[in-house]
Amino acid sequence: MKSVFITGTGTDVGKTVVAAGIAAALRRKGVNVGVMKPVATGGKRTGSKVLSDDAQFLAQAAGVRHPMELINPICLEPALAPSIAARITHKAIHLERIWKAFKVLTKTHEVLIVEGVGGLMVPILDRYFVADMAQRMALPVIVVTLPTLGTINHTTLTVATARQYGLEVRGLVVNYAQKVPIGVAERLNPDALEQTCNAPVLAEIPHLGPVGLETLNAEVFDDLANQL
Repeated sequence: MKSVFITGTGTDVGKTVVAAGIAAALRRKGVNVGVMKPVATGGKRTGSKVLSDDAQFLAQAAGVRHPMELINPICLEPALAPSIAARITHKAIHLERIWKAFKVLTKTHEVLIVEGVGGLMVPILDRYFVADMAQRMALPVIVVTLPTLGTINHTTLTVATARQYGLEVRGLVVNYAQKVPIGVAERLNPDALEQTCNAPVLAEIPHLGPVGLETLNAEVFDDLANQL
């Protein structure tokens, strides 16, 4: 059983739900699982802190009680790419905070589920991308994508980028993050993605409606966790 890095073909594809679902499933199996959201944007200000809803949801799913600064070392308020959010808020992004937290969490937990921000080519710094961070972590990657028209291009580009950075693509998760009619594209795209990307579809996650902790009990997450 390996730690994994969860990335996506873009925003709002359901990376957090997939990461949390895997963490919750491993927790049910008795695995000492940890979670990490190294960089988050769109955080909410609570007193003097800016907190990420996604990072807090991951922590609840895994049942961990680490300080949020450990699970989510970098959290910025504007819902923008991190490099841009940092620039307009005059905040510095210190990568060393990420590496220190990552080291602690990997030593503390048997398995670590790391969720990226946006896609692989989202800039954390002006010339430093999510893919660079994943490369340093040296974790296999799971790509979360959508079933809808356009997904073949988006997913193939993401997988190609991952491999260009030397990342192992563990597989794809096709996620019905939004409720959409099941047409020809939705029926055929999962098989087409496997062929085009030369990567297995590990799971197809149906539209789960409003997401809460109870949603993570879906059997599909147990099946997905068993493939790590």
